[in-house]
Amino acid sequence: MTLFKALFTGILIMTFSLSCAQNNQEITIKINKISDNVYMLVGQGGNIGVSVGEDGVFIIDDQFAPLSSKIITAIRTLSDKPIKFLANTHWHGDHTGGNVNFQKEGAVIMAHDNVRKRLKETPGRDGSMKPKEALPVITFNDKMSLHINGEEIAIFHPDNAHTDGDAILYFTESNVLHTGDTYFKGWYPYIDLGSGGSVNGYIEAVKSSLMLIDDNTKIIPGHGPISNKKEYAAFLDMMQGLKTIILAEIEKGQTEEDVANNKSLTKTYDAQGYSWNFITSKKIRRTFYKSLKQ
Repeated sequence: MTLFKALFTGILIMTFSLSCAQNNQEITIKINKISDNVYMLVGQGGNIGVSVGEDGVFIIDDQFAPLSSKIITAIRTLSDKPIKFLANTHWHGDHTGGNVNFQKEGAVIMAHDNVRKRLKETPGRDGSMKPKEALPVITFNDKMSLHINGEEIAIFHPDNAHTDGDAILYFTESNVLHTGDTYFKGWYPYIDLGSGGSVNGYIEAVKSSLMLIDDNTKIIPGHGPISNKKEYAAFLDMMQGLKTIILAEIEKGQTEEDVANNKSLTKTYDAQGYSWNFITSKKIRRTFYKSLKQ
């Protein structure tokens, strides 16, 4: 990664992260019970998954650093066991911002190879590099498993989806799926093209996850409330529908600006409320065009 590209990507992610991190002093951490030993914590940033049991505490993602004490306090209402492992679903700051704090709590951080690489190589907003305590110490390329609290947690990597370092985690006994940001429930997704994300890879990630789960699976999306297979399938339908629409425009010879400014292309999904403040309908049209044009 060139210095310019690293700085540009860092600024882009930091802008998104800061928009999510405003007024974190007023944020409360809400606990949602998913199964006997799996919970979802909602604060500000990516949804956190938590597994508790006799072996200790395993968490998925950790939001922003200023929220760590609140997150730890919430976890302590569920278990007094040590926080042993932390998995990052990708490298963005609203999912990895608390890494240093949780490493100090004793958590072993794990993630895809590219998460460590991007965290290590991308400067922060002030130009400084992240300390080694923020970096995953266990990394994987394709898939791995974690055996904790009476079940196997299957962790697998979809290629070039939300980023180039995504991890999706499936609790095999609890029948719970944590998608990371390969699912924004009810919203257009953020596909980070600058970090290796792609429309086709994102769609394939959702397809793979849907093949793994059943109608009783509870889904922790990267953003949004608890979901299920039917809703995730509807999200896939939206993604595939948009792909078909934008590809048709590309085949007609339409330019990126033509597509970005054509509100009619996304009117069906806009009416369903998919557009939001960070990924507007115009931005999703532009993202799909740029990714599919390549």
